[in-house]
Amino acid sequence: MTYAPAGPGSAPADSRLSMALGDAVPNINRPTRRAVLLTPSARKGIRQRMLLLHQSALDRILALTGASYADLLRFRRELRESDLPDILIGRGAGIAFTRELPQGALLYLLVRALRPSGVVETGVRPGYSTAWILSALEANGTGSLTSLGPGPTAGRMTGVHDVTVGQFVAPSLRARWTLALGNTEDRVREILASRRIDLFLYDNGPDANRARFELLAGWDALSERGIVLAHHVDANSAWADFCRWQGLPPQILDPGPPPMGCLGMRTRAVGKEPRPA
Repeated sequence: MTYAPAGPGSAPADSRLSMALGDAVPNINRPTRRAVLLTPSARKGIRQRMLLLHQSALDRILALTGASYADLLRFRRELRESDLPDILIGRGAGIAFTRELPQGALLYLLVRALRPSGVVETGVRPGYSTAWILSALEANGTGSLTSLGPGPTAGRMTGVHDVTVGQFVAPSLRARWTLALGNTEDRVREILASRRIDLFLYDNGPDANRARFELLAGWDALSERGIVLAHHVDANSAWADFCRWQGLPPQILDPGPPPMGCLGMRTRAVGKEPRPA
């Protein structure tokens, strides 16, 4: 894993975070909050919930990526046989996280099908979505993820506040990961200015203005086959506004709850509304 300290003009999250690139970020190697001891039936229930998928979302992945149905079935078999859900549960990802972000398995399938070379997510905190993305990148054997954080905790479920940044990301998954601290708009611009990316995930809280800014910035940084995702699109009007500027009704990958929005560069509309300057 690479650690990218806050850039110029960004206040570091912690004065202790002044280490060389490639070193482990403080406090993410060992969870500070022990996982709750679960019965075998409870663990099984959480695992099943993690792998629950809507057929409409699977169909959407096929349309967004151009992958074959046979490949998607193969990726689903991987998930059923994967130890990632058990690793996440062992690192503290209980029912609160599967309720807040039930689309982890969809992120895995999307990344496997798209085979992105560059992925950016904003608003990382415990790293639930991060772990699914990194696991898929590792299975692909290519690609890297940059995560901007720490994300806000306002409005999030009980239990989310008690975990550390990156807690759910096992050391075995960190080789393709850069954790960028200093969660500001300037930091987003800095991360996106350096390259074209194939996948952008907005998960940076319910602030509508921040969401609009990041969605537009992420969209502008996409490659010709790129995809933008947005978590909890019912939190405000930002996702509906973003899709309207593309000449489309709100595009949904998975209804949730909470719903996740998804729009790919393959979808190009005529008669787009003017977007904000």
